[in-house]
Amino acid sequence: MLDSSGAAPLAMGAEHAVQADPERNVRFSANLGFLWRELELPDAIRAAAAAGFAAVECHWPYDAPRSAIRAALDETGLPMLSLNTRPGDLAVGEFGLCALPGRAASARAAIDQSIAWASALGVPQIHAMAGCARGLESEAALAATLAYACLEAAPYGIGILIEPINPHDVPGYALASTAEAVAMIERVAAPNLRLIFDCYHVQRAEGDVSARLRALMPLIGHVQVASVPDRGPPDHGELDYGHVFGLLERLGHAGPVGAEYRPDGPTGDSLGWMARFAASAG
Repeated sequence: MLDSSGAAPLAMGAEHAVQADPERNVRFSANLGFLWRELELPDAIRAAAAAGFAAVECHWPYDAPRSAIRAALDETGLPMLSLNTRPGDLAVGEFGLCALPGRAASARAAIDQSIAWASALGVPQIHAMAGCARGLESEAALAATLAYACLEAAPYGIGILIEPINPHDVPGYALASTAEAVAMIERVAAPNLRLIFDCYHVQRAEGDVSARLRALMPLIGHVQVASVPDRGPPDHGELDYGHVFGLLERLGHAGPVGAEYRPDGPTGDSLGWMARFAASAG
């Protein structure tokens, strides 16, 4: 399958081996919501450092002792790039609070908590989880909560992130496409509101990953990767991540790329892709 931008092929069969590129120096962030889930968060941070990751990011750190997380970050020297606001009640499919009509107080409390944790841990960005709600009322709720989040986070130098999530994985999520996320960023018009560009979600929902990266790079605050369609390690599937990583470098994306994939077995056994994609990283 070809990337419709016409610039380069984005898709390849899983049988194609990924070759090391000695000129590339891409760095990776371990998403600890997916990797080393069997470990407590401080130990997962240590495992990521031992495996050669340049950074970590997490979903919801709130059940771990904050002092223990801080100690693990200090011990390893890894930065934590982002954390998420609380997701609400996952059992009933909320998947976030910020866009839920009638839940403004809960959404703002989740924002306040995430800012307190991010400022204490030195985390520069917060993913404000929108939640599963669609329509004009939910859009208004999301815009109001994001405006609050951006205003409250700004004095700490913290950015707010929003992420479009594909409707195959999370039906009814408030932001189902990059176009919807961009419209919300433009509506809120806060300088510290940016986009998570998760290549997995973008490919599943829309395709044209290369073209969208080129168009959206000024709005992107973080990039994440996984194979498509199985959300495994990024060395197989539809997307040619060798091409994607090269494009990110050409576009000037300097931060670590988030590895947000599901290992098929122990995380340590799934990391062969790192050496192939980051042959010169160090």
